[in-house]
Amino acid sequence: MRHGGRILIDFLRARDVSRVFHVPGESFLAALDALHDAGIDLVTARQEGGAAMMAEAHAKLTGEPGVAFVTRGPGAANAAAGVHVAMQDGTPMLLFVGDVARAQAGRRAFQEVDFAAMWGALAKHVETCRETARLPEVAARAWNAATSGRPGPAVVTLPEDMLAAEADAPDLAPARAIPPAAGTMPDAVDAFAARAERPLVIVGGGGMTEEASEALGLWAAHRDLPVAAAFRRQDHLDNRHPCYAGDLGTGMNPALARRLRGADALILLGAELGEIETSGYALVRPEAPPRIAQVHPGPSERGRLWPADPFCAIHPSCLLPHMPKGGGPGPRAAAAHAEWKEWREGGASPGALRLENAIRHLSDALPEDAIVTNGAGNYAAWLHRHFVWKRPGTQGAPASGSMGYGLPAAIAAALIHPAREVVALAGDGCFQMTSQELATAAQHGAGLVLIVVDNGRYGTIRMHQEMRYPARRAGTDLRNPDFVALARAHGGEGWRVEADGAFPEALEGARATARAGRVGLIHLIQDPEALTTSRTLSEVRGG
Repeated sequence: MRHGGRILIDFLRARDVSRVFHVPGESFLAALDALHDAGIDLVTARQEGGAAMMAEAHAKLTGEPGVAFVTRGPGAANAAAGVHVAMQDGTPMLLFVGDVARAQAGRRAFQEVDFAAMWGALAKHVETCRETARLPEVAARAWNAATSGRPGPAVVTLPEDMLAAEADAPDLAPARAIPPAAGTMPDAVDAFAARAERPLVIVGGGGMTEEASEALGLWAAHRDLPVAAAFRRQDHLDNRHPCYAGDLGTGMNPALARRLRGADALILLGAELGEIETSGYALVRPEAPPRIAQVHPGPSERGRLWPADPFCAIHPSCLLPHMPKGGGPGPRAAAAHAEWKEWREGGASPGALRLENAIRHLSDALPEDAIVTNGAGNYAAWLHRHFVWKRPGTQGAPASGSMGYGLPAAIAAALIHPAREVVALAGDGCFQMTSQELATAAQHGAGLVLIVVDNGRYGTIRMHQEMRYPARRAGTDLRNPDFVALARAHGGEGWRVEADGAFPEALEGARATARAGRVGLIHLIQDPEALTTSRTLSEVRGG
């Protein structure tokens, strides 16, 4: 006989879960009791949103489901931000929510929530386990839902008395997933590409392996195919590869936008081609799309928006190693790569601290396997434009555009890969969404570099404000704390940088601090005129 908490933890151990992220709650004390000696690392976050984002980032970087425990009511509500990231990004994740006792359900008990209604549209799978003996069954169903087809978050609510009760529940062996065979799919996709005059490959989704990335480069060169990255998937192909054409994100290279608009054939490899990649569905129109081939692990993606023919229900990492290779690249890919290089090397921000120079230096200084994370805000456009990603699994960013993601993701990355360098980039507004997780980093010895870009405002909202209501700002200015002092208060070190020349030395100091298992924070002071990578505040106001 085992209590429910022990059954749950034994289930996770059988699936080689190495780490659980949580904020403690009374409703899952039995699970914490079982974790005490289970050999699973328990990371105690300071807020449930941070814990859920850490779990999501853990999954992004490992390919295995991230696991988070939160309590009911406000705890679950806080975690919703991380669940939303997992749902939008297609990341496998399990969120276990401690719930009210079964006898109290439906009586508006303390912190009670109708979780089926709350999570129904936000998660891929939602279920409540009401019987201790059925816990292995319910957990297995959630695990399979999170990892099958298009991955996503599964939420399991656990009444606290059910977790504390005992049952003679046998463990269920993990279901062994067998990757689908590529079969004739490579021939179909290759033939589709060969017929195109103006093709564009768009690579995205999660789980890109190094083998598949290398195979993508070889096939693209063989067929002279420009390869663009979907939003925040720039690490899927070495950006130095002669077929790399840039990213379809916010602040897109105008030359790449023209190439996308003029393409007569699109090959989507894991990518879903949404609002961001198409600039609001203006560059590619769902009502009049070009010919499309799509390779995607989720069968439900077929025809959801784009009429793909062929559609291959397989993960790109299973297909790409079977694609033909040899020769190339030719003039199409070379021209697209040259356009990206010109875009990456351009830009001239106002002020003594030019963010493009800091990002280029960061890109050159870091080792190829360094992991760089970020949240959301205009500051990220400089990262997208000027950083060069070299290897898969090195970019941690939310395609959902969630603020506050960079620091929790970097903490997860530092715990997964303590020997690798980890850098988080955040705006002043973005950072303060989850700045309390500095304490989590300190407690668990997560060494990382944190770069905070401070322009004294919510930059993205200010940009739209200035475009629509020039010089009539309201509600977007920020009065910020001393970020350097904040880092030191959490056992780290900090540097304030106001000009280009001071950044390299600050970066070396921050990297040394990170290697010692602490947070090295660099506070960058950005000129308020620097609104986007290509337009100043005055230019936007002037139309």
